[in-house]
Amino acid sequence: MIMRVQQFVYFLAALILAVGILSGSVGAQNQAGMSQAGTGSNPTAQAVSEQKLLQELDRIQGRVTIPDRKSGVLQQPEGREYRAFHERALPWIGGILILGMLLVLAVFYMVRGRIRMDVRSGQKILRFNVLERFTHWMTATAFIVLAITGVNYVFGKRLLMPLIGADAFATWSQWAKLAHNFIAWPFMLGVLLMLVLWIRDNIPDRYDAAWLRAGGGFFNNAHPPAARFNAGQKLIFWSVILGGVAISASGLMMLFPFQFANIAGMQIAQYVHAVAAIVLIAIILAHIYIGSLGMEGAYEAMGTGEVDLAWAKEHHSAWVEGEKVSSSSARPSATPAE
Repeated sequence: MIMRVQQFVYFLAALILAVGILSGSVGAQNQAGMSQAGTGSNPTAQAVSEQKLLQELDRIQGRVTIPDRKSGVLQQPEGREYRAFHERALPWIGGILILGMLLVLAVFYMVRGRIRMDVRSGQKILRFNVLERFTHWMTATAFIVLAITGVNYVFGKRLLMPLIGADAFATWSQWAKLAHNFIAWPFMLGVLLMLVLWIRDNIPDRYDAAWLRAGGGFFNNAHPPAARFNAGQKLIFWSVILGGVAISASGLMMLFPFQFANIAGMQIAQYVHAVAAIVLIAIILAHIYIGSLGMEGAYEAMGTGEVDLAWAKEHHSAWVEGEKVSSSSARPSATPAE
């Protein structure tokens, strides 16, 4: 009897030990399996990073069922580059070019002063007819409006909004945008008319090199010969034509968004529009200075259309001497009452 009890106890102990070992082994295998399964299905570890997608695909783009297919583009590197350009680089470019030009003109005026006429002849000759003056002033007025409203996009929130407040700035910006869009049309018409009216007189000729070597007489009292337009005026003309075409073409792309280009093309149009406009603003500032404060007698050409014969001989002697107009067309100027 005792032997049977001992055998039963040994059997029960062996059974408990076997069950314990088997349970431990299965538990360890299950834990390892769970660990491996957990590692393999971790969505964060398996997900493709945004930066990797941008590097491999240039953009993050999905599929959409609506007609506007470009809405499927979620992100693209060019968008970040454009934002960095608009928010950081463009204000520096604009500030350096515009303020730099104003500083140069101020220094030039203090050093050189106003370029005076040697004498006045008392005779007038026609320099620009009515159509030419209308074209000039229409284009000039439109450009000034476009320049002011366009600069607002770059500097408005930095300089103007802190002075007048957010609400007033929002109202001003809304009207500025409307003015910019509508005044663009007379500007484009003016550039086209200028090209038609003055391209023949702005072809380079034999006087231009000598005029440039003499600095146009701006730094001394020399009067290098020139035809109807001297080399400096030709540079202004071609800057307006080429810059105006670049501004107009890129502006039309923005007036009619995504009609002529995709997202990347629209960003390029904004690069071209902004840079060309700022460069042209700086050039036109110099043109305004020479045509008003910088040179005596220059404003009369576009003010009344007539200039003093002595002024014309000083600055456009080849034109007066017969290439474009004869001095016999001069008429006496009105004598002031005593």
